[in-house]
Amino acid sequence: MTTTLITGANRSLGLETARRLVGAGHTVYAGMRDLSTRADAEAIGAIPIELDVTDQRSVDQAAADLPELDVLVNNAGILGGGLDVDDLDADVLRDVLETNVVGLVRVTQALLPLLRLSSAPVIVNVASGVGFPRRLATPGADEHPVKAVPYASSKAAVIALTVQYAKSLPGMRINASDPGYTATAFNHHSGHQTVTEGTDATVALAQLPSNGPTGQFFDRNGIIEY
Repeated sequence: MTTTLITGANRSLGLETARRLVGAGHTVYAGMRDLSTRADAEAIGAIPIELDVTDQRSVDQAAADLPELDVLVNNAGILGGGLDVDDLDADVLRDVLETNVVGLVRVTQALLPLLRLSSAPVIVNVASGVGFPRRLATPGADEHPVKAVPYASSKAAVIALTVQYAKSLPGMRINASDPGYTATAFNHHSGHQTVTEGTDATVALAQLPSNGPTGQFFDRNGIIEY
């Protein structure tokens, strides 16, 4: 059976990803900062595990508690502040990068030893089209109206990290997913996709075979060309 860890899995896209992968037969560990929010994860058959991506001790403890690991879904992320440049400062940027970028690296590095023991290790990094410059610069694209410097910068970094990890770890399938404009608390539920549609790419990438693509960026329609 495939063992999967999903960070930020107590709600929204993370919880839906957990639900779908449990349904696909995975043993899913649902990472969350506060286990008091565990009820929804338990209700879908996932195993709650305390995991704060900004806390090295929390990450190390979670890694020690996992019996094995085949799939890591780096889903945890924050929108943060700096939605307008007049509200932007270095501290706001630092907070977003700490969770969305440094946290991703912190978790990935801690779990590489377990992933290396798997016969078919997979990493899925949940990025965003908001981190893709072509979409940010294209009038009419869902991402074009977004002005938030910290969030866009963090997701651009996630895409680049994915490519670099894939080059460095050719024996693993490492890809990034774009949920698309999905109705979540991030956008006050204004997105035109459901959370199920928003997890299509992540769920598909989490089930890649050992000869599947790596170092790529996908949305629910397939590869997004760099």
